[in-house]
Amino acid sequence: MDILTQGDLVSRVVALLLLAMSVASWVVILWKGWMLRRARTDVARSTAAFWQAPSVEVAQQGLASFDPLALVLPLVLATKIEAMGTLASAGNRSQQLTRVLRNALHAVLHKLQFGQVLLATVGSTAPFVGLLGTVWGIYHALGAMAASGQISIDKVAGPVGESLVMTAAGLAVAIPAVLAYNVYGRLIGSIEADLEGFARDLRELLADHA
Repeated sequence: MDILTQGDLVSRVVALLLLAMSVASWVVILWKGWMLRRARTDVARSTAAFWQAPSVEVAQQGLASFDPLALVLPLVLATKIEAMGTLASAGNRSQQLTRVLRNALHAVLHKLQFGQVLLATVGSTAPFVGLLGTVWGIYHALGAMAASGQISIDKVAGPVGESLVMTAAGLAVAIPAVLAYNVYGRLIGSIEADLEGFARDLRELLADHA
């Protein structure tokens, strides 16, 4: 608050930028934590329910209750190939299934990875933003003391110490974002492996059926 009320324009911009980065990263951290926790459970339940169903049609109807995040259902719906007479229907059944399942899987993975770029950006840039605030604060403080003509260790320690808070703030913003990015990356990789395995088994099932 002292920086926002007493600092110059650059200090205020840096402080507000760090605050915005912190709020944005924590919103993503909390939302993705809830979403990935649900995703792990829903994918396991949905795939188990699918293989226990007597047919693909029955499994598709039951997936709506097991897959509220729509992670498994798009893969099943993608296998309903109806574009006859076009390049999308060219090739044998196995090739068509490979193409449509790959596209559906990419869309699902994009949903799972949403927010990862923001966490990586905050984690990599927040320390440098804080460092910029520190350097500018020290420069501003030393310039003000040089202009007054009174320089002593007690007059330097206060403003420099306040400026170093910006570096600490940058690290405080970056560390949670980096930790969340790494943890969520592992969770997304695990869910991605499950979805890829299900897509591969589904393709083989429907190709052999055809």
